[in-house]
Order: sequence, then structure tokens, then C-alpha cells
Amino acid sequence: MVGVIVDVGVIVGVDVSVAVAVGPWVPVGAGVGPRKGIPEHACNSIVINNARENLRISYLFQAIILFIPGTFYNNMTSIEVTNLQKTFQTKRKAAGLTGSIRSLFKPEYSLVEAVRKLSFQMEAGELLGFIGPNGAGKSTTIKMLTGILHPSAGAAKVLGFTPWVDRQKLAYQIGTVFGQRPQLWYHLPAIDTFILFGKIYELDDRETQKRIDYLTEAFEIKDLLDVPVRKLSLGQRMRCEVAASLLHRPKLLLLDEPSIGLDVVAKQHIRDAIKRMNQEEGVGVLLTSHDAGDLEALCKRVIIVNHGQIVYEDKVSNLKRKFLTTKMVEVRYAQEVSRDFSIHGVQILKVGHYGVKLKFDTAITPVDAVMSHLSGAGDIVDITISDPPLEEVIAKIYQEAGSQQQPGQDRNHG
Repeated sequence: MVGVIVDVGVIVGVDVSVAVAVGPWVPVGAGVGPRKGIPEHACNSIVINNARENLRISYLFQAIILFIPGTFYNNMTSIEVTNLQKTFQTKRKAAGLTGSIRSLFKPEYSLVEAVRKLSFQMEAGELLGFIGPNGAGKSTTIKMLTGILHPSAGAAKVLGFTPWVDRQKLAYQIGTVFGQRPQLWYHLPAIDTFILFGKIYELDDRETQKRIDYLTEAFEIKDLLDVPVRKLSLGQRMRCEVAASLLHRPKLLLLDEPSIGLDVVAKQHIRDAIKRMNQEEGVGVLLTSHDAGDLEALCKRVIIVNHGQIVYEDKVSNLKRKFLTTKMVEVRYAQEVSRDFSIHGVQILKVGHYGVKLKFDTAITPVDAVMSHLSGAGDIVDITISDPPLEEVIAKIYQEAGSQQQPGQDRNHG
């Protein structure tokens, strides 16, 4: 529950600060040297005689309960957002020269609510999906959580920091990747950007090289480091982008559509590498994506936003169970199938010589009744039962949320 720093001065006159964590609070730093940051009024001098060592510990024994943002943070929560809002003022202009002149002297503005009273939490080390249609407020939220944008109202804590107040301190603790905004130097090899980032994050040369070696192995980019970024494929560049964002060992990685435009193989490479970093280093990941495969492969929990508000928040598995009750069944029999094959409450999609394809809603027709009828129709050689893709689930939620939007609301910020 509390963080404790014990500062002990020994007979040789060296002060040693030892950080001790009690409960879920974890120190991000401990110091050796003069007692920095310790209020004088909290110091209590005592004398302890150690008979065994016959040493006299003289000067100081301090115990201080600290609640300093950025020094101790609750390791159970990486992100805490409360009623976060962002409103943009946009200028409107009519078409043509007349409209341009009028906008100079009598400009017209409209307010666009990109994010509206958004509240959620993300646990340390969690893989959280943050999805929504274009204009839902995803990227705007990410920018506020990284300190790029200031909110219009509300509060947020990221690793114990207020992003727009402690942006520089927070930058040392997080990594970010914006799929459409590269951070690698376009005309230089990726290795040059990696080394530059090592200097920016104040890593010594040996630590930087050790980290580069680890990331090149994890992301399988060893052969890509010496190639100018402009000559890399999109998938190769994105692997280098994500690896670069992890160079300084961040506790949290914010990925804004990292798989956009990538082929299946490239997406799988990035998913595998992200999952490995999460397992080996405990890196938390907040992922925005339009690809349902990213959610199924990486995330345990998902938040769906639409029109700047949360419309669904739950486990990915519950998402499918709640919104996807339809089952697709393909059956192949040893004997020929009757052309008038039918089951009450089941939609027959296709009837072949030796097989049938059907669809039914488990909320209306029990699975047992369907399986019993299929078994009684002949000797089954093969059967496949599948769910429709997750895209259909998300599309259904989008439609339901969209139908609740009030007419005339303008959504221009993603």
C-alpha cells in the first residue's frame, strides 16, 4: 500500500538509500549518495549498537511514506482515465471566392466533440484493445494519453504521471507507434535511428547495443538494420518502428493502427513479437486497430468506442458470446443427401450430393436439437462448426451504437 525509503548513514559517512515496496506500489528508482529529496523534518536520528560487528551506526535512520507521482506508481494500474473530454473548434468556409472572402471577415466556427466523458482503466502488463470506426476518438485519446494534446476537461494518469503536465518524464516510460506517422529517418538505415534513440533516452553505448541485439532477434530484423528505411517494405518498416519504440524498455506501449496496410505474414510477425515482449518484459500494450485478427491474437479485453464514448467494454471472448450467437455448420455424409433436407429453425444455405451447409441462431434453436437431427440424417464423415468472423460482431456493435447517435452530430477526429 505504501512506498518506504530507508536511509542509513554508517560510520564511514556514506549515505545509502534503499527503496522498499510494500503492497502494490513499486519504486522506479533508488539512489546512493547524499539524502536527496528527503524532508529534514522527517529525519529522526538514532544510535544502533551492533555487538556482532562492533560497528556504530551513527547518524540517521529514516523512514518516509512517499506518494510522489513518477517516483512510486501503483503497478496494478497503468492507465486511469476519468471523464476525459476533447472538443475541437473547426472553421467552416463556403465554396468559391466569395466564401473565402466572407470567412476572412466573418469566420464561422463549429465545435466537434472528439472525446466525450471517457472513463476506463488499464492494468499493468495488460494487452488492451481500443477499437472503433473512423472518427470514433481513438487517435485523439491516444494523443491525450501521450501528452501531445491537452484535454478540454477530465483527468488521466499514465504510470502515475499526468501526460500533458509531465510529458517529458512520461516519454522515458512509454513507447508509441502511429501507423501512419513514421519515426524512423526515411533516408537512413534503421540502425542509425536506433543509436540516436539510445542517445535521446540517455542509454550508454553498451546498453544500447545490447538492447539492439535483443530486439533484432525478437523482431527478426537483423538483415534490415543496414538498409535505408525508404527501401524497406511496409511490413519490414513497421517491425523496425515497433522495435525502435521498445529500445528504452518502456513499461507501456501505445500502438495506433500498427498493422494498417500490412499483409497476413507481416501482421503475424508483429503480433508474435509484441506478444513475446509482453511475456518476457511485462510491457503493457494499448492497441487501436481496424483488424479483428489483432484483437483475437493479442488482446484479452477490448474497449469499443463510437462517437467519443465507450459503447462496449469486456473480454474478447465475452464479446463473441454476447453478440455472436449464430453458428455456421458444414456436414459431409457417407451417403447421398436428400434434396429436400431441412431442419426446423435452421437456415439451409447449400445442399450437395454428400453434404449440407447451414446456419442457425443458438438463442432460438438449441445446439443439441440441431446436432441430433444431423446425426440422424446419416453417417457423418466430417463436420465443421464455426463462428462468423469477429468483424461481423464489431460491425453489429457499430451499427447499434450508430443508431443511437443524435442527428446532426459532426465527427471529424479519429
